[in-house]
Amino acid sequence: MTLRVDVLSLFPDAVTSYASTSVIGRARERGLWELRVHDFREATSDVHRSVDDTPYGGGAGMVLRPEPLAATLEGLGEQPGPVIALTPSGRPFTQARARELARESHFTLVCGRYEGFDRRFLDECADEEMSVGDFVLAGGELAALSVIEAVVRLIPGALGNAESVEEESFSGGLLEYPHYTKPALWRGRRVPEVLTSGDHARIARWRRAQALWTTLRRRPELLAHGAITEAERALLEEFPAVLDAPASTD
Repeated sequence: MTLRVDVLSLFPDAVTSYASTSVIGRARERGLWELRVHDFREATSDVHRSVDDTPYGGGAGMVLRPEPLAATLEGLGEQPGPVIALTPSGRPFTQARARELARESHFTLVCGRYEGFDRRFLDECADEEMSVGDFVLAGGELAALSVIEAVVRLIPGALGNAESVEEESFSGGLLEYPHYTKPALWRGRRVPEVLTSGDHARIARWRRAQALWTTLRRRPELLAHGAITEAERALLEEFPAVLDAPASTD
């Protein structure tokens, strides 16, 4: 099954350009997923090709009109899968949601602009609203690309090493443990001894402990619905946090 992603955007080149690069570009070349980008300005009928207008009730900015967006969706000619409007007030996008979308055969992302969507379009045509963070962008294209990359890299075969997906941040409800490479000593900072010990069971325990430490310090809310177990407390006592550790003096 090849995943198909449709994107509605006023700047289709911004989406197609990035989608041709790196991991998602290679996965697309291998036929693991398909991208179709639609400029909803093409669905306008007036001479100025207007997609926005002033808001009822007054106020700054312009609002996207519902007609060209709805017409573009209807013009897809088939069930577009979940239709997701990208908005700052939407449901937070998470790794768990990325995994759900990676199991779909088709989904559609709608990129906003200006002051956002006419509420009637969202109520009539969107299955959900999604946000990639508590900030505001000029448009939804970067948000759409964030969703696409998070989803595509979960497709089997998209990454060279499938274990990368299983061990990264959020895969087990925790942030990822720290990584190190050569040289063993850099600017007074040494690679933790455990990683050079060859003791793979101890390395696994250290990595779990560091994932717990990182999550506790930086995103404790991720642990709000699951208390730390006695075994995890023992790991924290066995392995101190390396996060923000001072440089070695030797």
